[in-house]
Amino acid sequence: MSGLIGKKIGMTSFFDANGKYVPCTVIEAGPCVVTQVKTNEKDGYKALQLSFDEKKEKHTSSAMKKHFELAKTTPKRKVVEFRHFEVEKNLGDVITADLFVEGDFVDVIGTSKGKGFQGVVKRHGFSGVGHANKSHGQHDRERAPGSIGSSSDPSRVLKGVRMGGRMGGNRKKVQNLQVVKVMVDKNVILVKGSIPGARGSYVLIEK
Repeated sequence: MSGLIGKKIGMTSFFDANGKYVPCTVIEAGPCVVTQVKTNEKDGYKALQLSFDEKKEKHTSSAMKKHFELAKTTPKRKVVEFRHFEVEKNLGDVITADLFVEGDFVDVIGTSKGKGFQGVVKRHGFSGVGHANKSHGQHDRERAPGSIGSSSDPSRVLKGVRMGGRMGGNRKKVQNLQVVKVMVDKNVILVKGSIPGARGSYVLIEK
């Protein structure tokens, strides 16, 4: 599966030919450098290792400096492996946004925004009691989870009971997003809809 490493710039919108309002996400896609080529003979599987976004040398370990030198490139921040890359590439090749064309459908992988510790209403969509439905003297249990299990049998909390806890900050994949515009000179693509992650976060765009 071919792909690129990118960075989420933000969201915008436009009106299509039919006058329909289309929200879309702006992604800086590449340029990515091929820093390693893995083969069946040597590694047991085929893959391309791509690197993206400049990094200062003083923040790079000696081992990684050597690794990037072999590809005749400068140190990079983000290194990702793509298996079964559809286009043959060599060490040191640069892949840009022209990998995509308008009308392509892509999958975008990112890390969702972290929300911290959240209760069951926000985290799992529990209804809560609500101000209008208070009854029987209830006054302070509006967003509580309620019962989490029975006492006598099984006398424990069963696995998988939905509770409050850390929310967000997970790897998420959004599938079949249409590429609506490709600006190769700026290494920018626009995809229809939203993608996971904060502005400035790294994303993987799989074709």
